[in-house]
Amino acid sequence: MTKHDDTSILVTGSTGTVGSEVVKQLASPSSVHGVIKAAVHSRDKADKFKSYNSVEIVDIDYNRSETIADALENVDKLFWLTPLAPNMTEISSNLVKEAKKNDVRYIVKLSVMGADAEPGTTIGRVHRQEEKIIEESGIPYTFLRCTAFMQNFVNFFGPTIKTQNAFYIPAGDGKVSFVDVRDIAVVATEILTKSNAKKSQQYENKAYAITGEEALSYSQAAEILSNEIGKKISYIDIPEEDARKAMKEAGIDGWHVDALMELYRIIRADHASQTTATVEEIIGRKPLSLAQFAKDYVEFFR
Repeated sequence: MTKHDDTSILVTGSTGTVGSEVVKQLASPSSVHGVIKAAVHSRDKADKFKSYNSVEIVDIDYNRSETIADALENVDKLFWLTPLAPNMTEISSNLVKEAKKNDVRYIVKLSVMGADAEPGTTIGRVHRQEEKIIEESGIPYTFLRCTAFMQNFVNFFGPTIKTQNAFYIPAGDGKVSFVDVRDIAVVATEILTKSNAKKSQQYENKAYAITGEEALSYSQAAEILSNEIGKKISYIDIPEEDARKAMKEAGIDGWHVDALMELYRIIRADHASQTTATVEEIIGRKPLSLAQFAKDYVEFFR
């Protein structure tokens, strides 16, 4: 198979919170001058990429192997972000099979903190299963094991912050080393665009834990958001059974509810407060703070 002269990078999960930021970073003038493919399940969600001249939209359906093969055609590198689901292993097996057929030569996979922990959590275990499939493929890789996203305050808590000036989760007083997805995207872009250079071989076949600079409780996070947004926002620590009920009423299936409750137990036990220097070591600056995040996203909370 003939490759493009320029490096071709495929971003899966490209319309999601992290994937869209990776596409944005790759498409920036300071990034690689190659072909960037944004894999989408629905063209309706790809409007955000119209202003990026270097981005090619490609269709992908993980239940149809021919679409995976088409998306990976002439691709050199892959940003791997698959849907969080019980069948992630099956999706990953199909994806890596087609990646090998198409001579993909580098994979950067979005993973989670604690993916290698034993016995770990449901979410951690399915990500580790994906990691093992990539390891066994022989394709060089980098795993980015990330903590909770700051953007979750918009995506999941934003509606009640807007309407009730509060958010409700069963996290107790445990602390979390929240990370801004923009930092994850910059790290991913650095590795994807520099993985030809000798200096970047330090990233090859390694896993990196990615966090913010400090660990905060949800009460502390609410105080920071309040100060930056200009209105009082409260964190309400609710019982797990109330959280389960609310999630089910919102249409979240039982597998995802159980997985999320597991994570909240980890947070309540204060096992999500680890911080690392990965962001600064790879991109040369400290991670974005929650205060900066709140400033940048203020319109989503009002």
